Amino acid sequence: MIEIRKAEDRGHANYGWLNSHHTFSFANYYDPDQMGWSALRVINDDTVAPAQGFGAHGHRNMEIFSYVLEGALAHKDSLGSGSVLRPGDVQLMSAGTGIRHSEFNGSQEAPTHFLQIWITPNETETAPGYQERFFTEDEKRGQLRLLVSPEGEDGALKIRQDARIYAALLDDNDAITKPIDPARHGYVHVAKGKVTLNGHALKAGDGARILGESTLTLDNGGGAEVLVFDLP
Repeated sequence: MIEIRKAEDRGHANYGWLNSHHTFSFANYYDPDQMGWSALRVINDDTVAPAQGFGAHGHRNMEIFSYVLEGALAHKDSLGSGSVLRPGDVQLMSAGTGIRHSEFNGSQEAPTHFLQIWITPNETETAPGYQERFFTEDEKRGQLRLLVSPEGEDGALKIRQDARIYAALLDDNDAITKPIDPARHGYVHVAKGKVTLNGHALKAGDGARILGESTLTLDNGGGAEVLVFDLP
């Protein structure tokens, strides 16, 4: 089963300083059929205006993954972590017993475009934590680069869930085939460009729920940047 979620069918909120598209129910957008997929609870496609952002706010018992597509995202949190994330940087906060953080556009001139992704943990009330790492374009070009995993192997960020997140960049001559466990849940989100997933044409903002498949094939890319989720 591959079930496509079109970009234009997502929830949408535009506050001027923030233009956000919600793959799953979030904030004022509620759809009982879009409450997440397995442990994947939120994919918010956010564009933040220059010098604007999210003031300090709290999270608890959630794994929060940020993936920067354009611009600069300035992060500060109650653990004392602080940095400016740019394209190629990925960030994972394990909220656990509680963490407060702020996220602002680090530029006075250009917008910041990033994905904010929430995954429910398989352990709760754990000590909060913060991780970040930069992944080069070469690591993702024409192949799936592991970004997040339970074990943190190969330099991946370590998540408190039996979940793995991969990223890939694909153009015309690139093709990726990945065997998958048909008993597990998969999800593909197209962050940029266009790509074909098992014969289904997808564009930026589109997503696909996957279950009962034994192979994923990504090809026919056009400036595509894709996230692939392997979920329990």
